[in-house]
Amino acid sequence: MKRWLWLSLVVLLLDQATKWLVLGLLEPFEVIELIPNLNLTLMFNTGAAFSFLADAGGWQRWLFALVAVGITVALAVWLLRLKPGEGWLAFGLALLIGGAVGNLIDRVLLGHVVDFIQVYLPVIPLAVFNPWPSFNIADSAISVGVVIMLITTLATPERT
Repeated sequence: MKRWLWLSLVVLLLDQATKWLVLGLLEPFEVIELIPNLNLTLMFNTGAAFSFLADAGGWQRWLFALVAVGITVALAVWLLRLKPGEGWLAFGLALLIGGAVGNLIDRVLLGHVVDFIQVYLPVIPLAVFNPWPSFNIADSAISVGVVIMLITTLATPERT
Protein backbone atom coordinates (compact mmCIF):
# COMPACT_ATOMS: atom_id res chain seq x y z
CA MET A 1 0.00 0.00 0.00
CA LYS A 2 3.03 2.29 -0.19
CA ARG A 3 1.62 3.62 -3.46
CA TRP A 4 -0.72 5.75 -1.31
CA LEU A 5 2.22 7.79 -0.07
CA TRP A 6 1.89 9.88 -3.26
CA LEU A 7 -1.24 11.38 -1.69
CA SER A 8 0.71 12.27 1.45
CA LEU A 9 3.27 14.03 -0.75
CA VAL A 10 0.55 15.95 -2.64
CA VAL A 11 -1.01 17.11 0.66
CA LEU A 12 2.41 18.12 1.98
CA LEU A 13 3.35 20.08 -1.16
CA LEU A 14 -0.04 21.79 -1.40
CA ASP A 15 0.05 22.66 2.29
CA GLN A 16 3.54 24.13 2.21
CA ALA A 17 2.97 25.99 -1.07
CA THR A 18 -0.20 27.67 0.21
CA LYS A 19 1.43 28.59 3.52
CA TRP A 20 4.43 30.22 1.84
CA LEU A 21 2.15 32.01 -0.62
CA VAL A 22 0.06 33.43 2.22
CA LEU A 23 3.19 34.35 4.20
CA GLY A 24 4.36 36.36 1.20
CA LEU A 25 1.02 38.06 0.54
CA LEU A 26 -0.50 38.85 3.92
CA GLU A 27 0.46 40.59 7.11
CA PRO A 28 -0.46 38.84 10.37
CA PHE A 29 -4.19 39.20 11.13
CA GLU A 30 -4.87 40.87 7.77
CA VAL A 31 -8.28 39.76 6.50
CA ILE A 32 -9.14 39.18 2.85
CA GLU A 33 -12.74 38.14 2.26
CA LEU A 34 -12.91 35.49 -0.46
CA ILE A 35 -16.65 34.89 -0.28
CA PRO A 36 -19.15 35.60 2.49
CA ASN A 37 -18.17 33.59 5.59
CA LEU A 38 -14.74 32.61 4.18
CA ASN A 39 -11.61 34.72 4.68
CA LEU A 40 -7.89 34.47 4.28
CA THR A 41 -6.37 35.59 7.58
CA LEU A 42 -2.72 34.95 8.41
CA MET A 43 -2.31 33.66 11.96
CA PHE A 44 0.36 31.72 13.82
CA ASN A 45 -0.44 28.88 16.21
CA THR A 46 2.25 27.89 18.69
CA GLY A 47 -0.09 25.35 20.25
CA ALA A 48 -1.95 22.33 18.98
CA ALA A 49 -5.55 22.08 17.80
CA PHE A 50 -7.65 25.08 18.83
CA SER A 51 -4.43 26.70 20.19
CA PHE A 52 -4.14 24.13 22.98
CA LEU A 53 -1.06 25.03 25.07
CA ALA A 54 -0.29 28.04 22.84
CA ASP A 55 0.77 30.11 25.87
CA ALA A 56 2.92 27.40 27.46
CA GLY A 57 6.21 29.22 26.98
CA GLY A 58 7.85 27.42 24.05
CA TRP A 59 8.50 23.89 25.31
CA GLN A 60 5.29 22.72 23.59
CA ARG A 61 6.93 23.27 20.18
CA TRP A 62 9.24 20.32 20.69
CA LEU A 63 6.66 18.18 22.47
CA PHE A 64 4.21 18.57 19.58
CA ALA A 65 7.01 17.98 17.06
CA LEU A 66 7.99 14.76 18.83
CA VAL A 67 4.36 13.63 19.00
CA ALA A 68 3.93 14.40 15.27
CA VAL A 69 7.01 12.34 14.39
CA GLY A 70 5.78 9.41 16.49
CA ILE A 71 2.28 9.54 15.04
CA THR A 72 3.59 9.86 11.49
CA VAL A 73 5.84 6.82 11.91
CA ALA A 74 2.99 4.78 13.43
CA LEU A 75 0.58 5.79 10.65
CA ALA A 76 3.16 4.99 7.96
CA VAL A 77 3.79 1.54 9.44
CA TRP A 78 0.02 0.96 9.60
CA LEU A 79 -0.37 2.11 5.99
CA LEU A 80 2.43 -0.13 4.74
CA ARG A 81 0.87 -3.15 6.48
CA LEU A 82 -2.58 -2.72 4.93
CA LYS A 83 -3.93 -5.31 2.56
CA PRO A 84 -4.93 -4.49 -1.03
CA GLY A 85 -8.67 -4.33 -0.24
CA GLU A 86 -8.22 -1.59 2.34
CA GLY A 87 -7.99 1.34 -0.05
CA TRP A 88 -10.28 3.70 1.85
CA LEU A 89 -8.32 3.24 5.05
CA ALA A 90 -5.10 3.81 3.10
CA PHE A 91 -6.61 6.99 1.66
CA GLY A 92 -7.43 8.30 5.14
CA LEU A 93 -4.04 7.36 6.56
CA ALA A 94 -2.25 9.03 3.64
CA LEU A 95 -4.17 12.26 4.29
CA LEU A 96 -3.23 12.09 7.97
CA ILE A 97 0.44 11.53 7.20
CA GLY A 98 0.62 14.43 4.73
CA GLY A 99 -1.13 16.78 7.13
CA ALA A 100 0.97 15.77 10.12
CA VAL A 101 4.21 16.28 8.21
CA GLY A 102 3.01 19.62 6.83
CA ASN A 103 2.38 21.03 10.29
CA LEU A 104 5.53 19.37 11.64
CA ILE A 105 7.65 21.26 9.10
CA ASP A 106 6.12 24.57 10.22
CA ARG A 107 6.62 23.80 13.87
CA VAL A 108 10.29 22.81 13.47
CA LEU A 109 11.33 25.52 10.97
CA LEU A 110 9.19 28.44 12.17
CA GLY A 111 8.30 27.62 15.78
CA HIS A 112 4.59 27.82 15.00
CA VAL A 113 2.03 26.51 12.53
CA VAL A 114 0.87 28.88 9.81
CA ASP A 115 -2.93 29.08 9.66
CA PHE A 116 -4.83 31.16 7.13
CA ILE A 117 -8.31 29.81 6.38
CA GLN A 118 -10.97 31.52 8.48
CA VAL A 119 -14.59 30.42 8.36
CA TYR A 120 -17.64 32.01 9.94
CA LEU A 121 -20.46 29.61 10.74
CA PRO A 122 -23.69 31.58 10.32
CA VAL A 123 -25.82 28.65 11.50
CA ILE A 124 -24.22 28.73 14.93
CA PRO A 125 -25.30 31.86 16.79
CA LEU A 126 -22.84 31.45 19.67
CA ALA A 127 -20.10 34.04 19.38
CA VAL A 128 -17.56 31.58 20.82
CA PHE A 129 -17.61 29.63 17.52
CA ASN A 130 -17.36 32.63 15.21
CA PRO A 131 -15.07 32.84 13.53
CA TRP A 132 -14.06 29.20 13.61
CA PRO A 133 -10.38 28.95 14.60
CA SER A 134 -8.14 29.50 11.59
CA PHE A 135 -6.73 26.41 9.95
CA ASN A 136 -4.72 25.32 6.91
CA ILE A 137 -4.57 22.61 4.23
CA ALA A 138 -2.75 20.20 6.57
CA ASP A 139 -5.45 20.62 9.21
CA SER A 140 -8.11 19.96 6.58
CA ALA A 141 -6.34 16.80 5.40
CA ILE A 142 -6.00 15.59 8.99
CA SER A 143 -9.71 16.20 9.69
CA VAL A 144 -10.86 14.43 6.52
CA GLY A 145 -8.38 11.61 7.13
CA VAL A 146 -9.68 11.05 10.67
CA VAL A 147 -13.28 10.92 9.45
CA ILE A 148 -12.40 8.43 6.69
CA MET A 149 -10.37 6.34 9.12
CA LEU A 150 -13.18 6.25 11.67
CA ILE A 151 -15.83 5.38 9.10
CA THR A 152 -13.76 2.60 7.55
CA THR A 153 -12.68 1.08 10.84
CA LEU A 154 -16.16 1.24 12.36
CA ALA A 155 -17.86 -0.03 9.20
CA THR A 156 -15.47 -2.95 8.68
CA PRO A 157 -16.71 -6.17 10.27
CA GLU A 158 -14.46 -7.82 12.84
CA ARG A 159 -12.13 -10.43 11.42
CA THR A 160 -11.71 -13.63 13.38
